Amino acid sequence: MTTALGIDIGGTGIKGAIVDIDSGELLSDRVKLPTPTGGEPEAILATVVEIIDALGGVAADVPLGVCFPAIVKNGKTMSAANVSQKWIGLDAEVLFEKTLGRDITFVNDADAAGVAEVRFGAAKGVDGLVILTTLGTGIGSAMIYNGVLIPNSELGHLEIGGKDAETRASYAAKERSRLTYEKWATKRLQRYYSTVEFLFSPDLFIVGGGVSKSHEQFLPLLNLTTPIVPAKLRNNAGILGAAALAVKKPEGIA
Repeated sequence: MTTALGIDIGGTGIKGAIVDIDSGELLSDRVKLPTPTGGEPEAILATVVEIIDALGGVAADVPLGVCFPAIVKNGKTMSAANVSQKWIGLDAEVLFEKTLGRDITFVNDADAAGVAEVRFGAAKGVDGLVILTTLGTGIGSAMIYNGVLIPNSELGHLEIGGKDAETRASYAAKERSRLTYEKWATKRLQRYYSTVEFLFSPDLFIVGGGVSKSHEQFLPLLNLTTPIVPAKLRNNAGILGAAALAVKKPEGIA
């Protein structure tokens, strides 16, 4: 059994657990605390420390993965969604390592969720290109090819019809425009997924985000060549994916 600690930082909550990354099972309770108002780096880091303490303290040799709602390149957060703008350009991985006194793997939250679904969830055993999209305030995405993550894909920001895709096809856009599931699926989602399908020819689409709980109301309405299925891991996906990515394997994540 290989264990790791996964931390999932979001705009409203921060959660963490110890994970068996061979099976994808949580070996501890999932601890969740609210994201500090303003979402500033030092306050979020202090909350992460609280979560680790609540888990009973975790030995320094246990790998730690942290996922975060931003483009993450070489450990630096290059954007910020629903958190302080102070994260932009911040060497977050180094900041966490210095404070916690341990090595950290810092990754994008959608990438972590995609890795989790490939390792333990809806795409387990699927070869080729898997694209996960999360439909929420925006559209997050992850691309995994034969078990290897292609990071920071940001497919929610494709320009379709002269508009940023997530401004038209996200769940928030559905709610803003008061669309029925049918109209959202046949007008907005259909165009989005058809475009992504044409550009990348994936072998599987996975749809995550809170709305995936209602997948039967919209996924069957989509007309695609690529199979499209709901995510399975939901609230644990970020924790599981961050933990999995923290354990380095020479063959990637497969």
